[in-house]
Amino acid sequence: MRPHGTGAELERRRRLAVARVRSDYTQQEVADFLGVTARSVQRWIRAYREHGMAGLKAKPHPGPKPKLSPAQERQVLQWFRRSPRAFGFCTELWSASRVTQVIQRKFHKKFHPHYINQWLAERRITPQKPERQARERNEREVRRWLREEWPRIKKSPGVGVHTSF
Repeated sequence: MRPHGTGAELERRRRLAVARVRSDYTQQEVADFLGVTARSVQRWIRAYREHGMAGLKAKPHPGPKPKLSPAQERQVLQWFRRSPRAFGFCTELWSASRVTQVIQRKFHKKFHPHYINQWLAERRITPQKPERQARERNEREVRRWLREEWPRIKKSPGVGVHTSF
């Protein structure tokens, strides 16, 4: 069972144990002080004698094996260049739930949508919603109105109105 603390904290504890033993504390005294077993201190001293300070270094924890291969991850990220409609959805909105559904269909692997949200955010893909526009909108008429009408009707601050803070 791995002890509590970050790798850096555990390494610091091992270094402290070695330093104290080298300063003429007994292994049992050091173990009691650090709240570990004398056997642990003995292992750390042996590692120090065999490998020096490098023997006390923290070993990174590899974590669980990824469910998707690097090629599959690249494929998932490519999906965002296409419309969700191409995958059988009725709207243009990608969601974490939809991504999990497509992953399930294509790779037969299950993910929770919350995990997919986090996974996508780490790759700088954030939720996007299409901008809503009225079907009747006429872009040329909007530009003309902004150019000609808006400056004419825009109100300027009235006399005696304090505008700075």
